[in-house]
Amino acid sequence: MPLGNHAALTPLEDMSSGRGQAGGGLPQNCLKVFIQRDYSEGTMVKFQTRFPSELGGRLDSQLFEYTINQLNNYFAEAERASCSTYCEGCLACLTGYLIYICTETHYEKCLRKVAKFVSEQNDRVYRPRGLLLTDPTTRGLRLIEISVLDRPAS
Repeated sequence: MPLGNHAALTPLEDMSSGRGQAGGGLPQNCLKVFIQRDYSEGTMVKFQTRFPSELGGRLDSQLFEYTINQLNNYFAEAERASCSTYCEGCLACLTGYLIYICTETHYEKCLRKVAKFVSEQNDRVYRPRGLLLTDPTTRGLRLIEISVLDRPAS
């Protein structure tokens, strides 16, 4: 049952439901390449940009780096403090957090951008090359998973 501008699912559940991915579900029995988090600058959400050798010949390293850098930029934007996010927090506190029934947080808006970007990258870059980029929110922001659809799991 929709409440305000929210669906029955929480925004994180909504974004992690597999939208924009082949068949709506995740491929099970194929080779998976994992891009780990980069903790060299602290605990903010940032992923390593080192090109995995398993993707050689399928994907140009510049396309890969663009994807990872853009995702890192979206997460940096989500975690950036500003006057707007400060006021959002104060208003939430003053209303007993009831404001979130009718509005999304800045972080949720940024996660929606991430989901849209992943879907667009899958359509334009990854799926035509037999790959599938998985939204990092489905993996708890721990890693990015790239599935090689036409190679069986080892």
